[in-house]
Order: sequence, then structure tokens, then C-alpha cells
Amino acid sequence: MARERKFINEKMDRVILKEFLQERTERAGFGGADISRTPMGTRITLYTERPALVIGRKGKRIREITEEIKDKFEFDNPQIEVQEVETPQLNAQIMAEKLASSLERGWYFRRAGHSTVRKIMDGGAKGCQIILSGKVSGPRHRVEKFQDGHIKYCGEERKKWMDEGFAQAKLKLGIIGVTVKIMDPNAKLPDEIEIIPPESEKEEGGTSEDEEEGEKKEEKSEDQEEEKEPEEEIEEMEIEEEDEVEEPEEEMETEEEDEVEEEEVE
Repeated sequence: MARERKFINEKMDRVILKEFLQERTERAGFGGADISRTPMGTRITLYTERPALVIGRKGKRIREITEEIKDKFEFDNPQIEVQEVETPQLNAQIMAEKLASSLERGWYFRRAGHSTVRKIMDGGAKGCQIILSGKVSGPRHRVEKFQDGHIKYCGEERKKWMDEGFAQAKLKLGIIGVTVKIMDPNAKLPDEIEIIPPESEKEEGGTSEDEEEGEKKEEKSEDQEEEKEPEEEIEEMEIEEEDEVEEPEEEMETEEEDEVEEEEVE
């Protein structure tokens, strides 16, 4: 039992530490934390939307957090590393915190839920689900769900590809629980099957592609010849018009010469 109690106490300490970090980095957009023990001490990796607010000027704020963790939780040589979340729309914890803050600011729950779902799906998620539980719009407790895309509720796929975040919105009527579930855009499900053609079909496909390229080249050459024929016809028409213009000029010159000869004879 002593060993089991040790594991339980360690897990409890980790949960309490995550809640503490979430409170201290609320303005920076807390996106989760990884805690691991190393021979050099306890390594804590913080994922935030704005790391500069966690680090502070000249590292002042992160040093204060490190000292507080060392005193309250009695971790050996805690080392905090801050990493920026590349796509906040795909981080369930960040989106849950944003939805909770929008509810606290007075947004109607349907508008806030649908807009959050739209942002998550625009970020490239394969699916998402939002659950609001509490006194949403009246004195009675109820649950509202907003969902889009593909969601896994159980099995290995849920553990591997589903990211889950939870936050609380404190309103006058009471506390509303906000749960956000997001499926990774790179998720590969068992029902997604990719058929790889054999090598013989690949070679046949390559020959057919060559034949198609040859046909396209022949069509292009035919089109070019058809374009050249009208140009040649236009040139012949221009030459004929020039000849017709030159013939009347020669007739006029011969008439003038005849008139001059008749005058000389008279």
C-alpha cells in the first residue's frame, strides 16, 4: 500500500501543480504542461499562446514562478521551459479558456459555441465537440453540445488523437463547465484505407501517360498548322489586291501617252 500511496500522491501533486500554473499563466493563454523527473531535477514544459508574458522582463516572472514551485511543492531543482503553441485553434485547453472568458463577458452561449466550433474547424481540425453544462440560460441546469466533423468517444484512437480541455465560466447564475474536444488533423483512423497499385499497373500507367503526352503534342501541332493556313490565305488576298491596284495605274499612263501623241500629230 505504501508504494500505491506514493504514486497517488505524485499524481495529486502534478494535478495541483497544473492548476497552479494555469492560474499564474492565465493571461498568457495556458495550453498545458508536461512534468517529468530527470537526474538533474524536475523539468516542467509550459505550452502557452504568448510566452513573453510568462517569461517577463529579463526573466523576472519565470524566476518568481520557479521559486514558488520550489517552496510550495518541494520539487528538486525545478526547471521551467516555455514553448509557444503554433496553432492555438488546435489546442483544446486554450480554446476552452477563450470560450469561458467570452461567456463571462456576456456572450450568448449559442453564439459563443458556434463561433468557437467555426474557429477550430477553420484551423484544420478533423472534428471538434463543445459541451456546456450548468445554468446556461435559466435557473435550471442543462447541457448544451456543439459538434462538427468526426469525433471518437472510446478506444485507442481517442487516447491517441483526441485533445481535451476544460475551463470554468463564473457567471451570476452559477458556474458553467466548458469542455472542448478536438481531433488532430493528422489522425489516421482504421476505416481509412489506402490501396497501393502493384508495379505492373504502375508501368502500364506510365506507358499510358506517355501515349497521352504524344497525343497532346500531335493535337498542338495540328492546331498550329490550322492557324498558319488562314495566315497564308490572308497574304495571298493582299497580293491580289496589290496587283489590282497596279493595273488601273498602268492603263491611266497609256491613255495619257496616246493623248500626247494625238496632239503632236495635229
